[in-house]
Amino acid sequence: MDITIFLARLWGSFFIIFGALFIVTGQLGKTIEMTDDKAFVISTGYITLLMGLVTVILHNVWIYSWEVFITILGWSTVIKGISKIGFPEHIHKQAQRFKKKQSVSALFLIAMGVWLFWKSMS
Repeated sequence: MDITIFLARLWGSFFIIFGALFIVTGQLGKTIEMTDDKAFVISTGYITLLMGLVTVILHNVWIYSWEVFITILGWSTVIKGISKIGFPEHIHKQAQRFKKKQSVSALFLIAMGVWLFWKSMS
């Protein structure tokens, strides 16, 4: 399997599952509340950084195609991981903005996931 297809299915599945869980369980609101805890933010930052680095190392492709979305996703995940580790207070403030838009955020995640998964099938 091509690495682009693999990453599109991986990230697509991840977004669909988490988006659906956020809607069904209301977990996004609980996760936003947990950003009060610096240790939580920093520990999730390491996971985020790792996911981004793996994506960038395996897929640093800058072409005019849908596939560049995976590269941009990887780099933005690296930046988010660094931000969570280095600036957990900023992440808490940023997360507060999503409190009122939980359903929209979850639907956006699902839409991105479906799009990525669909692109991986074509």
